[in-house]
Amino acid sequence: MTEELIAKDKEIVVPGELLATGMSFLPSKGCYRQGEHIYAGRLGLLNVEGKVLKMTPVSGRYLPHVGDTIIARVNDVLMMGWRVWTNSPYEAVLNVKEASGEFIPPSSDLTQIYAIGDLIVCQIINVTSQNLVDVTMRGPGLRKLGSGRIVNVCASKVPRIIGKNASMVNMLRDATGVRLHIGQNGVVWMSGEPENEIIVTEAIEIIEREAHTTGLTDRIKVWLEKQKSRIVAFEKVAEEQQPETGGFEGGGFREERGGFRGGGQRGGFGGDRGPPRGPPPRRGGF
Repeated sequence: MTEELIAKDKEIVVPGELLATGMSFLPSKGCYRQGEHIYAGRLGLLNVEGKVLKMTPVSGRYLPHVGDTIIARVNDVLMMGWRVWTNSPYEAVLNVKEASGEFIPPSSDLTQIYAIGDLIVCQIINVTSQNLVDVTMRGPGLRKLGSGRIVNVCASKVPRIIGKNASMVNMLRDATGVRLHIGQNGVVWMSGEPENEIIVTEAIEIIEREAHTTGLTDRIKVWLEKQKSRIVAFEKVAEEQQPETGGFEGGGFREERGGFRGGGQRGGFGGDRGPPRGPPPRRGGF
């Protein structure tokens, strides 16, 4: 049988659609083989990496997988750990022994380590057949996050938001100065200047919407440059429209206009000219 790739890379395919023929092609995540044919097992975006075919789902909730690094929120404090929200149908448990690389005494107040509402970057270390999930904070880059803006995206679009070799997320950081953490569960945390956070949020929405298209990185780069130029132009106009004098200037605290300089001919607080108060003092004395 002739070996042929039927579907194209980055093409959206439906379940049961023929993707390729021949034994040299290998089905991966979301694909399956029947004889010498490879079919799509779900609705999604086809990724062709050499001879390996795999599917990226275009919708659906995040499902925890061992090894995923996610952004979670502490929902409850337990006797020996914490229950955390994972942006999936299943909560996870962070055990005390997995909470830190340092020893935590049994009598410790766990709310002083992680309180309800805290956001953490953690890693999934176990998922049972009953979908009981365990996470850890013991690893490089795993930590508690501070205050910031949270954006939820489709988990299947996270690889596109990160980009190849983190090219996309680094471009967003460099263009805006915003600190970014992207969890594989579709939770994005950012912290920076409010106007720059808005730019990053809009850019992520564009990436999520157009993740299946080609040339997206170049389009986002041009878009970011336009947004930054717009902000610079706005700040310049705002600066030009400000009056040259402001604050207390001209009203009384500039030295040459009097102020508290002993009254003088301009008197008081540098306001209207007041009545004369006798002859001017002679030079000398004190």
